[in-house]
Amino acid sequence: MKSKLFVISVGGSLINPGEVDTAFLNNLKKLIINQTAKGNRFILICGGGKLSRKYADALKTTSTPSADDLDWLGIQATWLNAKLVQLMFGKLAHKTIISDPNKKVNFKEKILVAGGWTPGRSTDDDAVRLAKIYGSQTVINLSNIDFAYDKDPNKFKDAKKITLISWAEFKKIVGNKWDPGKNAPFDPTATALASKLKLQVIIANGKNLTNLENILQNKPFLGTTIH
Repeated sequence: MKSKLFVISVGGSLINPGEVDTAFLNNLKKLIINQTAKGNRFILICGGGKLSRKYADALKTTSTPSADDLDWLGIQATWLNAKLVQLMFGKLAHKTIISDPNKKVNFKEKILVAGGWTPGRSTDDDAVRLAKIYGSQTVINLSNIDFAYDKDPNKFKDAKKITLISWAEFKKIVGNKWDPGKNAPFDPTATALASKLKLQVIIANGKNLTNLENILQNKPFLGTTIH
């Protein structure tokens, strides 16, 4: 079997949904190591999740931050999560956390770990840029939802799950405005870029690691495919 390079965005809601989820991290580590033993390589982009939002709320309570201030605070949270994941994999991971997804690193290790980049975009955008620069046609976006929906299922009982959707239709759902801490299945800035690059994005629940293994092995899976 030919080895592959997988680009996976790991949502901060999985790494730290309130406190660090070591059970999830241990299971993810086992799966990734098993895959690297088969010759596959990974780029893991870590989000900020609840850690980012907690610090943003604290900053809003103690001052009047700008949008850039909030973004930079969130980026710091992604770097902390990324450092945890990088150290977790030891020598299998490249020693430097990637903070600029536009600069290619010729890494020899099995795993490259990235955090946030710059204000005005989320780690979804970083994942798309890394897929572009390393020649991957697919981004796997792991969060705490099984599917993307046509509207917020927490607010609308008639929200419908999406299994397959075009970028043109998906843009109508997420819009085109960036908002720090916005809780969207895939952010508007990343959506615009992925659409332009004609990438495929798979949105799936990272808690279901058997499902992730199915995605990696090109087997049927639960999730949303945007193309």
